[in-house]
Amino acid sequence: MDRRLIVLAGGMFAIGTDSFVVAGILPQVAGSLDVSVALAGQMVTLYALSYALLSPVLAAAAAHWPRKRLLLAGLAVFVLGNVITALAQSIGLVLASRLLAGLGAAMYSPTATAAGASLVPSEQRGRALAIIIAGLSSATALGAPFGTYLGGWLDWRATMWFVAGVGAVAGVGVWRLLPDIASPPALSLARRLAPLADARILLTLLTTWLAYSGLFVVYTYVGVSFERATGGDSQVLAGMLLLWGVAATVGNLAAGRLTDRFGSRRIINTAIAIAAIDFALMPWTSASLATAIPAIIVWDLCGWGLLVPQQHRLISLSPAASPLLLGLNSAAVYIGVSMSGVIGAAALTWLDRHALGLVGAALIAASLLAAEWAQQRIAPRGHVAHAS
Repeated sequence: MDRRLIVLAGGMFAIGTDSFVVAGILPQVAGSLDVSVALAGQMVTLYALSYALLSPVLAAAAAHWPRKRLLLAGLAVFVLGNVITALAQSIGLVLASRLLAGLGAAMYSPTATAAGASLVPSEQRGRALAIIIAGLSSATALGAPFGTYLGGWLDWRATMWFVAGVGAVAGVGVWRLLPDIASPPALSLARRLAPLADARILLTLLTTWLAYSGLFVVYTYVGVSFERATGGDSQVLAGMLLLWGVAATVGNLAAGRLTDRFGSRRIINTAIAIAAIDFALMPWTSASLATAIPAIIVWDLCGWGLLVPQQHRLISLSPAASPLLLGLNSAAVYIGVSMSGVIGAAALTWLDRHALGLVGAALIAASLLAAEWAQQRIAPRGHVAHAS
């Protein structure tokens, strides 16, 4: 396996761990700083929003920077943000540091995926993207559970030191092992933003946003949605979440090979359709452990398996604008994840907590309509086969 891609995946692992681990230590943060859990929860919101909103902006603004320098700068800012979080004695400084960490993630993530895609021949692009994104998905299986355990064993500050350490190790790997990668040709701001006027690109981003809003509606409230299966046992829930992360990693890696072989359209449509059915059945499959486990496996094989072909489609549509487009796709994912909590909270006022899967299914089904609408725009123009 290409060590350059592994190095890039290491940085994504750090960013993914930071994204998912904070939810597990919120009660400790709240108790330590004498604030409500709801206020401490804004750590998650501000990190996600900073990442989401700044990814496309920085991808365009720093397009002239050498790729390796931008990757290292992003990881340095990310590590600094987490160090400040670990040292902060007030909730104000904690929240400000989460914005800074999100800035670093926004500098790194789209640059890493675009750089990885440029390091391999076009016919291996799907696999390259899968390896890099596997760093993000494997964080749900390894980084977040370990960081949460560390916080319970020591305290929440130890968790943030752990995240900073992972980011620092990733930075050393990029510095030592990644070759210099030329920056893209210089473009005016108008030309960099021109892809946003393309309906195919906007519809592809809409697909990502709708799909991940639906996929994370249940995850945000997984404890109550699957309480019948877990019997309220937090250890059983932790085991299910570990399985969730493993399936996510497998789905990512499999999607890369399948996308290279069959093209992005088949994988996107198949993953979305199966996920929609899986979520529609969750009011019943979440009732027992025997049916909940297969539901969770299908959920993540399809959910995380969708990210690679979506990125592949965007790069195929406009290779020269890939850093900007991948930044926008990251933004769509994180805005979807952020909104899922709000959508789920609203749904819980009208629906039984075990029926949240139906809300997710509706959003995921809507993403399939957006994906096919994008495809109808793509096909007549005769773009690269893998874009369809």
